[in-house]
Amino acid sequence: MTKSFSHKLGQGGYGAVYRGNMPDGREIAVKMLKGMEDDGIARGLEYLHTGCNARIVHFDIKPHNILLDQDFCPKISDFGLAKLGQQKESRISIAGARGTIGYIAPEVFSRNYGPVGSKADVYSYGMVVLEMVGARKKIDVSTDDSSSKYFPQWLYENLDQFCGPTTSEISSSSDTAEVLVRKMIIVGLWCIQSKPADRPSMGEVLEMLESNAADLQLPPKAFWTGY
Repeated sequence: MTKSFSHKLGQGGYGAVYRGNMPDGREIAVKMLKGMEDDGIARGLEYLHTGCNARIVHFDIKPHNILLDQDFCPKISDFGLAKLGQQKESRISIAGARGTIGYIAPEVFSRNYGPVGSKADVYSYGMVVLEMVGARKKIDVSTDDSSSKYFPQWLYENLDQFCGPTTSEISSSSDTAEVLVRKMIIVGLWCIQSKPADRPSMGEVLEMLESNAADLQLPPKAFWTGY
């Protein structure tokens, strides 16, 4: 809980940071993003995938591995599971699954979904984005069928119910919290497509984050499997 964002701790490059408390009483720092134009994590992953001499796949993107520096800017941490590949390689050889349950791409478990490569990080990033907007927690506690339907599937089918107006009703100049949440959810759903070939690259993710919410369309696929 943030007490309506009344206790400001500081100002970072991506928005203000406020004091909050977890349900168990632990204090936390909560960043209210001022916009999606400068997403520190998406750009960081895009650099790892395409900007380095060697392609680096992190394989463990999750909230615990995204830290804030002294300026409250998010940084990717813990490269213990990362793998190197040649710049032009589309797949990376790994032995067994690696990562954290809930954020691991399907192909890391089963090659039937496709080859393992940088799109595994795209999937994990998408799950983090959906966590950021509180989708999993809100749906789990507020819907009658949450126990029988994986939460991204519920989001896909009930996006307007979750975050408000349809895309046709969103002004291209609107920057309300509801519009940003809708944009993040659509981007997240694109990122967690079951097959890596159906997911965008991190460069394409950045383009979506920098676009108007009214221009974004839901992905054509509407089935996800929880595990």
